[in-house]
Amino acid sequence: MAYSQQEGKDRSIFVTKDHETPRNAELVADDPNDPSEEHGLILPNGDNISWNCPCLGGMASGPRGEQFKAAFSCFHCSTEDVKGSDCVDQLRTMQERMQKYPDLYPQEEEEKPADRLEETAASEATVTREKEGSS
Repeated sequence: MAYSQQEGKDRSIFVTKDHETPRNAELVADDPNDPSEEHGLILPNGDNISWNCPCLGGMASGPRGEQFKAAFSCFHCSTEDVKGSDCVDQLRTMQERMQKYPDLYPQEEEEKPADRLEETAASEATVTREKEGSS
């Protein structure tokens, strides 16, 4: 049995005698190759990529998953001065093929400068008409 008492930022925990002897918990070292363990993107051995990492956003699965894995592995293992420069063709091909599945691999919408100019011109024309109409 235990209870705690809070005083300001400090917290005191009081326990009964059953906590007096230490537990015999056995700590087991993590297996870097255990697929059920979550290690982040790169496994602890530094050589392997965890394809189950949520940070990949599901890119490793789906109709272009194998191409993504190949391109990303190429980038990860790249030893070029500009990392990944030897993988440009693979990455470009993967991107082009993923664009065929916009529902699975949505693209970020980038506003083109010409679109902004058209919107600005249209809104300025509306403001001008409103001013002329109110005079």
